[in-house]
Amino acid sequence: MASTHQIVTANRLRDGAVVYLTADGRWSETLACGALAEDKATAADLLAQAERSVTDRLVVGPYAFPVALAPEGPQPTQKREQIRAAGPTVHPQFGRDTGIARAAR
Repeated sequence: MASTHQIVTANRLRDGAVVYLTADGRWSETLACGALAEDKATAADLLAQAERSVTDRLVVGPYAFPVALAPEGPQPTQKREQIRAAGPTVHPQFGRDTGIARAAR
């Protein structure tokens, strides 16, 4: 099933962490905190906001990716984003403790 919802992600410059743009314009390491774009116009607005964070040297490489809505919160539909949400893949002990991390491993 194709998802029309998207979340904007980037990498924080300070430490390289995967972060998600929130509705209040901040960046969170928690996928569930990411602002949901329900259409292309909203996704474009969120990306424009993210680009300001690039100019401010807070993040690098922002882009929007599709998510499926689930009772436990938004879930990445692409393997790349499942891996990014789970944390490092070097060894399970280094991953973040999230439901997505357990599911992606």
